[in-house]
Amino acid sequence: MENFNWESLPFGYIKTDFNIRCIFKNGKWGKLEVSSSEYIDVHIAATGLHYGQEAFEGLKAYMGKDGKIRLFRWEENAKRFIASADGIKMAAFPIELFKDALIKVIQLNKKFIPPYGSGATLYIRPLLFGSGAEVGVKPASEYTFLVFVTPVGPYFKGGIKPVNMLICRDVDRAAPLGTGTFKIGGNYAASMRAIIAAHKGGYSNTIFLDAKEKKYVDECGPANFFGIKNNTYVTPKSESILNSITNMSLIEIAKSLGMNTERRQIPVEELSSFEETGACGTAAVIGPIAKIFDPDKNMIYEYCKDGEPGAISLKLYKKLISIQCGDEPDPFGWITIVE
Repeated sequence: MENFNWESLPFGYIKTDFNIRCIFKNGKWGKLEVSSSEYIDVHIAATGLHYGQEAFEGLKAYMGKDGKIRLFRWEENAKRFIASADGIKMAAFPIELFKDALIKVIQLNKKFIPPYGSGATLYIRPLLFGSGAEVGVKPASEYTFLVFVTPVGPYFKGGIKPVNMLICRDVDRAAPLGTGTFKIGGNYAASMRAIIAAHKGGYSNTIFLDAKEKKYVDECGPANFFGIKNNTYVTPKSESILNSITNMSLIEIAKSLGMNTERRQIPVEELSSFEETGACGTAAVIGPIAKIFDPDKNMIYEYCKDGEPGAISLKLYKKLISIQCGDEPDPFGWITIVE
């Protein structure tokens, strides 16, 4: 776009030209509709407002050096979107319709895709919510799907930088048999007390422990946690954390680089034995952790003592973004080219 400073983009919302919408009514999904409005009309008794029937996804489109637009593992987002809908009893949005909506919204807003080399990407946000009116506690009979895009700058300006984290024991993000495995707004709302408290204390984010025993590492703020030691990539196994597509991908990349991988419970005490730790997710890909402070035990677990990301974390990060941007071959079949 003319006079658009891509390098200075924040990681935030910027208006684009079009979004895509679709309505579930009378037991079936309608056709995709194009809108230029940033607003939606919502019934005052919509279940999405009152009973939390809402799910969303986040993924990115990347402009390659070859001028081709790449989508990364959109099928996994579509499957997780369906799982989230089923988890809170909403009408699931079909995978092929999901793909059609993604392609259409990208094509309609093509001029907003940041150029190769800018470090910026086109962020894509699909959303599904109960738009039907109900007063009793029950699922809606009508649902609204929409997807919008916005160009975003890199999560870390000037390259990835290690950050400090605070262990939280006085707030639970999600219960083991609750909704933690679904990408729904309620989980993020439940995490905000702890995240704001961490920010006020000078920390980048919080580390949640398991809700049942407070013995094991669960989520890392709004992202998945991982630790590295003895050439092994370790990430939590839990009934209350979101299955991160970025984490899934890093596990596969680690294996391809000859590393061992483990998905298991991680006791808090094990934090002292990791050579590197980090958070991973769509926004930052990898956020290396410099220090983790445990206020209850007055313990500091320190990594990145030179202020730089660990060598393995950096290698995993560079490998993944190189695949996403088309700088390296995609041996996993993760990339879809948008014509």
